[in-house]
Amino acid sequence: MTFELGVYSFGNTPRLADGSRGPTAHAIRDVLEAIKLADEVGLDYFGVGEHHMRAMPLSSPTSVVNAAAASTNRIKLSTAVSVLSTDDPIRVFQQLATAAAIAPGRIETVAGRGSSAITFPLFDHSEHDYDMLYASKLELLMAVNAGENVSFDGPHRKRPLQDATVFPRPEQPLKIWLGTGGSPNSVYRAVELGLPMFLGILGGTPEHWAQYGRAYRAAWAEAGHPAEQADIAVAVHGFVADTGEQARATYLEYEHRMMAEGMAELGRPAPPRADRAAAFGPDGMVFVGSPDEIADRILRLHGLLGHSRQILQMDVGGMPQRDFLRGIELLGTKVLPRIRAELQGS
Repeated sequence: MTFELGVYSFGNTPRLADGSRGPTAHAIRDVLEAIKLADEVGLDYFGVGEHHMRAMPLSSPTSVVNAAAASTNRIKLSTAVSVLSTDDPIRVFQQLATAAAIAPGRIETVAGRGSSAITFPLFDHSEHDYDMLYASKLELLMAVNAGENVSFDGPHRKRPLQDATVFPRPEQPLKIWLGTGGSPNSVYRAVELGLPMFLGILGGTPEHWAQYGRAYRAAWAEAGHPAEQADIAVAVHGFVADTGEQARATYLEYEHRMMAEGMAELGRPAPPRADRAAAFGPDGMVFVGSPDEIADRILRLHGLLGHSRQILQMDVGGMPQRDFLRGIELLGTKVLPRIRAELQGS
């Protein structure tokens, strides 16, 4: 299985000269520019996350995926994640199937529960139904993906579906990943459903996350699934610049700002700046450094976890677009060739 490298974004509303935020519309245009560059420099994947904040305004990832499908040639595109608990799985499928008609074989989705409860009041759902909504909607998304005629009577629906048809159809089923922040229950849910697992990681150590890989594969084998279909991907915070010193100074500034402001919107405290700086080291899970440093750390994690894909969130906290684009360029032209050469030679 070829290792894949990519980027993901929740949008990054730019800062104006006086320190205030610019228009959220600018963030949408910036991410489309970034996706086009990622395609041009040879990256394998771009994931469009879902947030509903002024600083990170990509609230409709399937819309961005459709726009990107029409302006790229080879890169895989995906929601990363769709907050399925408060979205409609049939509409998510239809929108992604539309993108798949534009970009055949390049469209995927990561279905997650969401990292906060912000979407529940927004879309008139009860947070008490968190797990029921996610489990039922994920089951329906999988059913719709499996065939055009669907009968379904899950608990999130007021009325059952009886031999309903859902169009358009992709020419091949969409790859659906189960997105998780590391909940053991989610690991076993992925195995039970026979789904690949996308780990969203904000902290910890490579050794800690390797345990999740071992648990997933052991449960996968016990369930009798084909071993070659056990697939793990990893989403992390990270940034690459021409030098490690430049990368660390830049990302610490903007990531801390993102966390402080984002957590304030959710009514939570941000982690201390020094704690995040510690996570930038080789024993942490924030991948910040020069191209060689990033390649070395990804290879080390791959040796422990055996994942097939890693993606980095680089555009945070109002980081200037030029820095983000340079990071994408370095990932595609410096980091990815080094990783491929090392893995092919091992």
